[in-house]
Order: sequence, then C-alpha cells, then structure tokens
Amino acid sequence: MGITRRLAMLFACLAASSAAYTCAVWAQDFKVTLLGTGTPFPVPDRFGAATLVEAGKERLLFDVGRGATIRLNQIGVPMGTLNAVFLTHFHSDHTSGIPDLWLTGWIGRYYGNRQSPFRVIGPKGTVSLMQNLERAYADDIRIRYADEKNPMEGVAIAASEYASDGVVYDKNGVTVTAFEVDHGALIKPAYGYRIDYEGRSVILSGDTRYSENLEKHAQGATLVVHEVAIANQEYYDKTPIVKYIMAHHITPQEAGSLFARVKPKLAPTRISSFWARQTIRHPRSPTSSARRVRHIPGLSPSAPT
Repeated sequence: MGITRRLAMLFACLAASSAAYTCAVWAQDFKVTLLGTGTPFPVPDRFGAATLVEAGKERLLFDVGRGATIRLNQIGVPMGTLNAVFLTHFHSDHTSGIPDLWLTGWIGRYYGNRQSPFRVIGPKGTVSLMQNLERAYADDIRIRYADEKNPMEGVAIAASEYASDGVVYDKNGVTVTAFEVDHGALIKPAYGYRIDYEGRSVILSGDTRYSENLEKHAQGATLVVHEVAIANQEYYDKTPIVKYIMAHHITPQEAGSLFARVKPKLAPTRISSFWARQTIRHPRSPTSSARRVRHIPGLSPSAPT
C-alpha cells in the first residue's frame, strides 16, 4: 500500500523525546506523546497508531497499534502504570498491539508489573474483542500464573463500551468525551476523543475524513491532533485501491480549512505529511534494523515512525 499517513500536529511548542514526539499543552502536567502514526505497512521504522496522554495523575493510551509497547518502554513509561486504554475503531493497525500491552504489562518487571485490571474503553464491540482475547490467551495466562505467580488481578480485564457521543471517563479532574467521526460508510463504529483537564483540552481525531461532528467537538480546543492522508499523484491516478483508501481520510487542504475554522489556542506550526513511497528499502540485517530504530528521533518530520 503506497500511502503514507501522518498525523497533523498543531503545536506552538514541540519537544522531541528519544522515541516519540511530545507536546506539553501549556504545562508539564498535561502532555501528549505520539508513540506511533503508522499505517498497516510493515516497516521497522514507523510504528502503529498510539497516542499517550498524561494529564495530572492520569496516564491514558489512545489506540494500541503495532509497537506501542516498545515506544512506551523507550520513553520510560511502564505499561502497568496506564490508567486506561481507549479505542477509536477496530481496524487492526489500531488494535493489534492490545495483547502485547495487556500481557507484557502483566509481567512482574520494571516495564510491566500491572497490579490492577487492564481497563479498556471503546465503542460497541470492545467487550466482545476483549472477551475473545481472554479466550485466545487462556493458556498463556494459566502457564504464567503457575510458573511466575504474577497476580491474577493484573491480567484481569475491565472492558466497557459505548454506543453514542458522551463522556466515557471522568477521574482526577480528567474528562474524556467520545464523539463519532466519519471513517467511511462501512467503517463503523469510528470515534475520536476530546480530553479536558483544568481548562485545557486536546482533540484526537482517530481515523476520519472531514467530520462535522469532530469540528463541533473541537471548538475551543487547546490542541488538535488530526490525521492527514497524502499520496503521490501518479501513483494515486494509476492505483484504484489508493483512491479508495484515500477517500476514507482527510486531505491536507481539508485539514487546513478545518484548522482555520476551529482556531485552536495553540496556533498551527506544522502539518506533517509525506509523499507515498512505492518501494521500501528493507534493512540489510537485524542489527542494522535495530540500530536504525534506536537512532530515529521519534515522529520528527525527517524520520517518520
């Protein structure tokens, strides 16, 4: 698939961490870290969709794409310290990292050590997804408990779901509101989120084309993080599947118009979007691949993740 998607980041202050892009929304008690903005394309230097929001005492993860656990470990956030996980929709590139986060976070090491149930919040279908994962990994859980004596409370799942717009999380002054977006006629449910904390707010679009409902919920937001799709014009013209996929996402022009109307309190400084690559240069060896991943500065425009 020749499409390269990037999240459009509206920041006035940008700070690169060793593994991901972090934006402090006015103060260090409210941080947004893009752990990954990748597509289903399986490349080693760009991980799947996952966004960490740290607000006050709350650590919230939105979507769990491929490699989310690696990014969390790179920035020094133990998986067991996450308070809740939120899903935008059920495409595999947004959910394939859930078993890794759930089970690796249960292991009694510095990177995991979860002591309480794994909380997952998402649209209708989330409870079924997690119940099926419990069945799929029942033997792993049985074996690890017998062998390692990890606490069963840490592998228990607390899943909840919603079917319409509204507040889905409210704790320690942090409010999370889900709102429906438009990822395509057949791609339902699909939602974005608004996170409010002490008079500041962040919008996470999830995957969507232009959404009037998103624009409504983004009014007065401090920071808007929105996906954008762009493709090489020649490749777009010659490849029907590319046209089809692009129709499920917002264009840079549409995003720019949206930002101009919404006027987030943090003025836009950069929309990160890249031309599609029709060929991918694969690493020569596992060693060179690991070295390449270690040195990428997260989600900076010069090094897509």
